[in-house]
Amino acid sequence: MSAEPFAHPALFYRGDREYVAATTAFVREGLAAGEPVAVAVPAGNLARIEAGLGADAARVTLLDMGVAGRNPGRIIPAVLREVADRHPDRHVRIIGEPVWPGRSETEYPACAQHEALINLSFTGRRVTILCPYDLEGLKPEVLREAERTHPVLRDATGERASPHYAPGLVVEAHNRPFGEPVAGVALRFDRTNLSAARDLAAERGGAAGLAGDRLDDLRLVVAELGANSLDHGGGAGLIRVWTEDTRLVCEVADTGHITDPLAGRRPVEAHRFGSRGLLIVNLLSDLVRVHTRVGATTIRVYFDLPPSLV
Repeated sequence: MSAEPFAHPALFYRGDREYVAATTAFVREGLAAGEPVAVAVPAGNLARIEAGLGADAARVTLLDMGVAGRNPGRIIPAVLREVADRHPDRHVRIIGEPVWPGRSETEYPACAQHEALINLSFTGRRVTILCPYDLEGLKPEVLREAERTHPVLRDATGERASPHYAPGLVVEAHNRPFGEPVAGVALRFDRTNLSAARDLAAERGGAAGLAGDRLDDLRLVVAELGANSLDHGGGAGLIRVWTEDTRLVCEVADTGHITDPLAGRRPVEAHRFGSRGLLIVNLLSDLVRVHTRVGATTIRVYFDLPPSLV
């Protein structure tokens, strides 16, 4: 039996010099082998890698993870798969950094689940995804979970198998009920008033400062979540809307149960028939959090408010 072609190492680094040395070496190994290479990391680190690569940077797909991966649920379909699927017959190298010190505590659980689900999404693929982790800037519990979501660990001393690899435990560890919002509006909906749920979200979004395309995105996201409740969540649901710090939050709860851990994370070809509801939600929202169990699913979507209004 041949070895698993997919590799998903975590890179534990200290300081900019160590970061640039390790990431540019990884990129240049791929370029020397004639492999497609992409780098998706936050803007500051992206600039460091680009400078370190010099002229070689022109041969690499460079993406700001703070934009492309603003919502961690978007990274697999719109970043990693988008790159890898363009080269189905070749080995592909990607640096993906979804967790960095600037991520909020609200975002982190979605980041950790994303890292765990990469392994399920890419099993059997000729892809290597290197994920950097800042030993000096990230909390110890974040680094411990990186050991659970990555089968291989790298640092300045070399490479080793992770003795704590257990990605499924990380997915479940963050599949927890949400706390109650301090305020907001709520509406129960079914097939007779789904449009009212969409209008409620849009009215609150507009009052909070969303406008234009982002307000249209909010309408579509709530429509897709509501349709999922009608089709898969018992035929009815509850929507709640409120503002939290710098975001508008919409929560849709129903009696369904999401059993597919990759729901909403698989890209769907335009000509293929099938549901795109949760994929659309991930692609359009700035953050998506999910709690699901038998008989109850709650999905919270977050939309960043314009900076001038925060």
